[in-house]
Amino acid sequence: MNWEKIDQELSEIVQQRNQLSALEYSDEKYDDLEEQLHDLEDDFNENYEEVLAPELEQIYSKLKSDSDVLLPTAYLANYYQEMLPDAKGSITYEVSGDQGVPIESDQLGKVDLRIVLVPNPTRFVLLINGKQLKELWKSR
Repeated sequence: MNWEKIDQELSEIVQQRNQLSALEYSDEKYDDLEEQLHDLEDDFNENYEEVLAPELEQIYSKLKSDSDVLLPTAYLANYYQEMLPDAKGSITYEVSGDQGVPIESDQLGKVDLRIVLVPNPTRFVLLINGKQLKELWKSR
């Protein structure tokens, strides 16, 4: 698996999601950007669902969750906070709030649990009560 390519494609989706979240629905650029974003997300699912779905199944199993595993792009946040570039110059991202896919877990009880797909490196993180607390899986 070419992890750099998956990360590059995921980063492009995240950048477009951030741009879209900054626009009003009435903005003339909104519809075109949203259509481009949907095309990127469809391609991402087509190219990487076979790789990411088994990882999600393992995550759900470890969390003892009966929730359904969804397409990879369902785990994207609407907005990602860009952090300072790392030593390689790559922008890292953080997520907080009610982003991602809510799940139930017998292991963690009655808290707000959400799984979010984040780039640089490609990884699934767990948000607990709106705070990014745990990395569940990271690309190799």
